[in-house]
Amino acid sequence: MRATRLGLTGGIGSGKSTVLQMLEQLGAGVIDADAISRASTAAGGAAIPAIAQRFGAEFVTADGALDRNRMRERAYADPQARKLLEEIIHPLVGREIARQVQLATDAGTSCIVFDIPLLVESGRWRSQVDRVLVIDCSPQTQIDRVFARSGLSETEVRAIMGVQAERSRRLAAADIVICNEGISLDRLRAMVQQVARRLGL
Repeated sequence: MRATRLGLTGGIGSGKSTVLQMLEQLGAGVIDADAISRASTAAGGAAIPAIAQRFGAEFVTADGALDRNRMRERAYADPQARKLLEEIIHPLVGREIARQVQLATDAGTSCIVFDIPLLVESGRWRSQVDRVLVIDCSPQTQIDRVFARSGLSETEVRAIMGVQAERSRRLAAADIVICNEGISLDRLRAMVQQVARRLGL
């Protein structure tokens, strides 16, 4: 039987990572799209040879990783550079995700959770998952939590929130919503367990 594919998303400070850990503890297979993408451009990553060929050796650091600062400057000056970089990374990420899905399926996992921070924004992910779980809370709660854990200023947190989908848009894309606002960790865990049962975990 095919495993249920769940897309998990939520704004910064919503508690998405906490929920992901809980789902994993309940037996879900977890695929972190961002981590796979970062690994492809880390030292010795699968994307590095193509990046050096397409952009030049100066875009690779001495230890063999993508020079992120240089690439950021290049992409800022030339929007086409970002597209070229994505054309290198996305197929590699897609293949690694497929490999991890196969491993989870072979292991008999009934639910595979895709951790996708920009699920709503990217547009391409919705068709690849069966259901979308959104972890929701108020913008002020997001700001308070991120400030408490990272010390970023409210202006900095709002800037990060500004590039993420609006709360209303995220909620509109959701099949399941967990409201992580003013509740204890135990209550959150109970809500996650309830969702997990619906997903066959």
